[in-house]
Amino acid sequence: MSLMLFGDKSLDLSLPHVMGILNVTPDSFSDGGAFDSLEAALRQSEKMIEEGASIIDVGGESTRPGAAPVSTQQEIDRVLPVVEAIKKRFDTIVSVDTSTPEVIRGAALLGAGLINDVRALEREGALQAAVETLLPICLMHMKGVPQTMQRQPDYAAVVDDVMQYLLSRVAECSAAGIDKSRLILDPGIGFGKNLPHNLSLLHHTEKFKALGFEILIGLSRKTMIGDVLNLPVEERLYGTMGANASAYAKGARIFRVHDVRPHVEMLALMSRIEREV
Repeated sequence: MSLMLFGDKSLDLSLPHVMGILNVTPDSFSDGGAFDSLEAALRQSEKMIEEGASIIDVGGESTRPGAAPVSTQQEIDRVLPVVEAIKKRFDTIVSVDTSTPEVIRGAALLGAGLINDVRALEREGALQAAVETLLPICLMHMKGVPQTMQRQPDYAAVVDDVMQYLLSRVAECSAAGIDKSRLILDPGIGFGKNLPHNLSLLHHTEKFKALGFEILIGLSRKTMIGDVLNLPVEERLYGTMGANASAYAKGARIFRVHDVRPHVEMLALMSRIEREV
């Protein structure tokens, strides 16, 4: 058993867990505008929890390629009421998909259990805010910024480069007083990477696991799946499941997805087979 505390709850990360995506934005690539009212957000949260999600990941700033930035107040207004409402109504872990110090602090006060930051706490003030929350943090790799990250991304050696970046952020967190046991790593599929980069990172998931941290994978419905299978975003479930199954077999244990039930069932069976003696 490998327990990690997420605020008022804990998860055994020797087992796989599904993180359900709840974008409370008008412009996210797959579900923008679908859950940007409080009522719709709560309905979707309930559905994902009933389907077996261990974590609900609330995001108020789209980070799709080319996404426009939002103001701090906009993000606060989108995210914090949803975090508060979910924690009041459901017994679940709420993650906040944010890089903004004010949102990190506010969500923690409302009961959030995880900070999921695509900028790995590089935004000014984010590292100190994360230190103060005492919560676990997922550090993700992103090359560049959402507005420009997909314009010919280039690496000397993508796996080594991403690993070194994440280890440098781990070192910054450690120096600031965040225990390594609170850190989760995400190689950032689709964030400043082309198709060969993404496939290479997934192929070498075990190298990230070997760094000694839990690994989160977020590739649900992404362009890489469409590129390989020549499918539009609404037809990428099976490809998403295949890629996540591969990542699970190589050591990843948290999977950020739009489609919860299929992943819960797939991962439950894979885990059961793995544990058979």
